[in-house]
Order: sequence, then structure tokens, then C-alpha cells
Amino acid sequence: MTNIKSKSDLIEFYKNIKTNSARTVVTQIRDLTKVSIGQGLYLIVAVDSDGGIGPLEGDVVKCSAYQTGRFAIRVPLLEILASGAIPIAAFDMLTVPMKPYGVEIICGIRDELAEAGFDGDFPISGSTEDNVPANQTGIGTTIIGFVHKSEFRPGTSQPGDILLCLGIPKSGPEDTITLDDNDIISQQDFYQIRQIKNIHDILPVGSHGILFEAEEMKRLSGLKIEYLDSPVINLKKSAGPATCVLVSCTEDAVTNIKNKIKAPLFFIGKFVNAGQ
Repeated sequence: MTNIKSKSDLIEFYKNIKTNSARTVVTQIRDLTKVSIGQGLYLIVAVDSDGGIGPLEGDVVKCSAYQTGRFAIRVPLLEILASGAIPIAAFDMLTVPMKPYGVEIICGIRDELAEAGFDGDFPISGSTEDNVPANQTGIGTTIIGFVHKSEFRPGTSQPGDILLCLGIPKSGPEDTITLDDNDIISQQDFYQIRQIKNIHDILPVGSHGILFEAEEMKRLSGLKIEYLDSPVINLKKSAGPATCVLVSCTEDAVTNIKNKIKAPLFFIGKFVNAGQ
């Protein structure tokens, strides 16, 4: 494991990177940017954007600024956590003025982070548009985190793993999505699945749908997926703000998952060796 345990250790890392920039390698893994910074440590960056969702006149999907903030930060937060990384800072770029909408959006962002265990003085920075009048909400969100290569999940699916979808794909304006919807994966559910043994890869599903993300899991693992002939869930429907997640796990982990989460569970397929 890495010996980085304090801010002073991070400062030393910065100095080493500055003087040994050739060691810094940047790669794109799924929707993540992975920066190798030495000693087996990766800096992970996740971003997302939302437009036309909020309380303003020009917004297509109407909801409170607070709820917009909750769902806006949810996607990069789940992506960072799913990778195995520990978030260290969040950023929001808002196309609305600070008052009243910006304040409410930031409050939602802070509450979503707090529900995932990152409250108090967790660093958040960003900007608002206070010069040009806006009639439509726009948000960009970013989270950065650190992970040791031994704990980086993408590509870790194993032959024989079951592919599950936890939660139901939902997306506006077709669906109304609320914070208390038991059909979608919650932060509490997400915390639970990250603690369960024999869960390997985890991937939040976004606008491309379950099938697209499953193929990404397959590609990184170098394996093949034998899909169910008649899945009971739409594999191509958008999951909007990551209302569901895919997990690859051993068969003996399935019952444990069912007992630990509130969101519904669906079998998608099974990972097998590519030659089979």
C-alpha cells in the first residue's frame, strides 16, 4: 500500500511529480481520467454536466435547484467511488447567479456528498454566472480522488462472475426522478455494495444505458459476456443521473447483495473467458 497519509506526503508527491514529469501518465478509463503519479498511486478525475434541468423558465425538466444540485454531483461521485478511489475535492460550474439558485444548488451538492460520508469541511469550489441573466440552468461538476492501483476496480471482472444491475434506469423528461425513489440506487445502497466481499467491478449506468456500460466492463476485463436471452429490464434505456449500477460478482455474493440493498436487482448475464 502507499505511504501517503497526510498533506505533507501529498506535497512531497507534488514535488516529485514536478521534477520527474516523465513518470506522469494520463489515460482515459471509461468516463474517468486516470493520472499515474508514482508509488502505485493514481489521481482519478470524474466529470459530468446537466442542462435544462431546474427551476428556471427555460428549463425543460422542472425540479428544485436543490434537487438539481443533488443529482448533478451524484454521477461523478458514484463514478469516483465505483473506481475504488477516495474523493478529495469537488467542483461545480454553474450558469446561474449565486442568489438564489446557486446557493440552493450548492446546498444540494453538499447534502449529496454528506450522504456519501463526505460532509463537514470536505473541499468544494466552483463559480457562478452573476453578470449575464440566465433563463436556463446549466451545471458542470467535477470530483477528483486518489486510489492505489491494487484497489482500482475497473477491469477486475473474473470468469464466472455474475453481471447484475442494481436499480432501474430512469431519465427525464420521460421519467420523474425523486430523491426518495426506492427504484433507484441510493448512496446507502452504494456504500453497502462497496463493502461486500467478492464484488469485483462496479460501474454506474448513465445516458448510454446498461448494454453500453456492460460492453465497457467486458472490454476492460478482456472477457466475454453471455447475456440472458430475455432480460426483464430495458438494456438500452438511459439511466440519467446514474439511477442504477452494474456489478460483477461471484455467485455467492448475490444473496448478500439482495439482503443489503433496497433497490431492485436484475440478472443481466455472466462473464466467461473470451475463447468460450
